[in-house]
Amino acid sequence: MTEKILILDFGSQYTQLIARAVREANVFCEITPYHKKIPADSSLKGVILSGSPFSVNDPNAPLVDIEALHRKWPVLGICYGAQLTAKEFGGKVANSSKREYGRAQLHKQKEDILLEDVREMSQVWMSHADTILELPQGFEVLATTENIPYAAFKKNSDEFALYCLQFHPEVYHSTEGKKILRNFLVNICGCSQNWTPAHFVNDTVAQLKEQIGNRKVIMALSGGVDSTVAATLIHRAIGERLSGIFVDNGVLRKNEFEQVLETYHQIGLHVRGVDARKMFYDEFKGKTDPEAKRKVIGKLFIDVFQEEAKKIEGIELLGQGTIYPDVIESVSVHGPSVTIKSHHNVGGLPEKMHLELVEPLRYLFKDEVRKVGKELGIPDDMLQRHPFPGPGLAIRILGEVTEEKVRLLQEADHVYIQGLKDRNLYAGVWQAGAILLPVKSVGVMGDERTYEFTVALRAVTSVDGMTADWAHLPYEFLADISNEIINNVKGINRVVYDISSKPPATIEWE
Repeated sequence: MTEKILILDFGSQYTQLIARAVREANVFCEITPYHKKIPADSSLKGVILSGSPFSVNDPNAPLVDIEALHRKWPVLGICYGAQLTAKEFGGKVANSSKREYGRAQLHKQKEDILLEDVREMSQVWMSHADTILELPQGFEVLATTENIPYAAFKKNSDEFALYCLQFHPEVYHSTEGKKILRNFLVNICGCSQNWTPAHFVNDTVAQLKEQIGNRKVIMALSGGVDSTVAATLIHRAIGERLSGIFVDNGVLRKNEFEQVLETYHQIGLHVRGVDARKMFYDEFKGKTDPEAKRKVIGKLFIDVFQEEAKKIEGIELLGQGTIYPDVIESVSVHGPSVTIKSHHNVGGLPEKMHLELVEPLRYLFKDEVRKVGKELGIPDDMLQRHPFPGPGLAIRILGEVTEEKVRLLQEADHVYIQGLKDRNLYAGVWQAGAILLPVKSVGVMGDERTYEFTVALRAVTSVDGMTADWAHLPYEFLADISNEIINNVKGINRVVYDISSKPPATIEWE
């Protein structure tokens, strides 16, 4: 049975970072809303209380019975979790006259296994508005900072350990924060750190065999990392009883349909390619609104997929590449859980087809999916592909989508992406693509006057896509790509580069 840590989510923007840090220590963890009942589970080794945008003194502050948790498992309270612990056990917590935010130096007051091998004056990151004025009886200080008298503390008891940190160990700016978390996981919770990609593959294949039995699974594949890794895991469990369908909706990248099918063939997946380009182009006519274009793709995709699925007898299950951020984002911290986002993968298929879902990646982050894919032997060029929007080039063509505009954008995008790869810039970018603008401008080519389209190039750096900065690509590279697009793609005479970050802009333009 896989050991696990439970992270109680009080709504902090950093909660996913805590989970990622725990996973990096090869310990499995799950995020759950603070109000959800914790079932009896012999595999549970400890509980982490996350931060929160709330003050513990707010009338509607999220509360949890920390004393009850402490009687059953080791507990680590982080930021809000630390303040809530102090308050619940009888200490004093008040709103600070100024928000304590930014770097601080940790000054150890005593040696403790939580801070083992953490150097004196180690840098940590503060982000809180409340201050603990007085520790509860029975607690002792482990570390302070220049401004915080209780930066780390613990409860003295013979019961399970109860530790608290007023700073955020999970963020990059806490230079030894992950060491502190690892001390909690290993020294205090006794985790064996055996949750590895190989371990995940073996466990998941066994679980899939049990869940699926002798039944057949159908899956919509996109050529993306998530659906490919999910399909490979399912195929390893049930072999030819998995049928994949890959639909060419007319807004894929240049040669993507053929290349993806060839890769699927190489890794042994049974996938049927469906050329539905004309159907999609017909439906795009007259549609300029981004949401209208999305609806065309979603509805028509379901129609095509269902038509193909009818040709396969005995299908009872639908495979999906749902990953953990999809699941987390669909659960409300301040209320009961809601359904998984319908748009994250293959739209409304589960609702339409009334099939039981198989989601082997639903507890993995994107970087973990890639590690599992590597363990499964999936080629690197597929695993390291940039994220690509479900509606494809339809939302990178501003305005009406036509076959000719798709051809123009495919050519320009191909020059750009291939250029990034040739100059070894592709791996350093989270996502890149070209956008065809609904703008024509005057140009001069030789002695001729032109009046042609403008293309915007977009490239961002990011960790998870939630926030993103524009990529500072070399000017020489941008100049070369601009020349190559204008010289080789007839119909485009101007290239611009997007230097907007997210927020306030989004990564895609539509």
